[in-house]
Amino acid sequence: MAIKNDIWISQMAKEKEMIKPFEENLISEIDGKKVISYGTSSYGYDVRCAGEFKVFTNINSAIVDPKAFDSKSFVDVKSDVCIIPPNSFALARTVEYFKIPRDILTICVGKSTYARCGIIVNVTPLEPEWEGHITLEFSNTTPLPARIYANEGVAQILFLQADDVCQTSYKDRMGKYQGQTGVTLPRA
Repeated sequence: MAIKNDIWISQMAKEKEMIKPFEENLISEIDGKKVISYGTSSYGYDVRCAGEFKVFTNINSAIVDPKAFDSKSFVDVKSDVCIIPPNSFALARTVEYFKIPRDILTICVGKSTYARCGIIVNVTPLEPEWEGHITLEFSNTTPLPARIYANEGVAQILFLQADDVCQTSYKDRMGKYQGQTGVTLPRA
């Protein structure tokens, strides 16, 4: 496997619509105002968080069960910022929609700006031929409320190209999160 660079990412985004909308440059300022960077970086792509969030709450005393998840465990928030309670988490989605090529696997890592504040971004790998908006999970590991900014960078996607094409892709096995849009909760 080889990690792919900015030239490859730009080419695939344009030719195969791998990332939509796609920002060819790394943006760190808009109209003279500093933002947490997003767009193409040296060996990856920094994604943005959309302004729709699901903030975890325990007011209903539900059990967290990945096989029977209760959507009442979340409060929906539509805003340019999301406040995550102490020692809690929120789900969001990327602004960008992805179409991963059959010979590519991606790994997502959080941006250091958030990590340095005790905010952990968790995303599972994007498998070959998966497509959709990425559901992001933000864990606030601090004893204080934490702020997440919509339409700014939150995580970096690294693209790994395999030497051989996989025998069975995510699309082939009709994965349950194929084509997801919006913030997607666990599916059994």
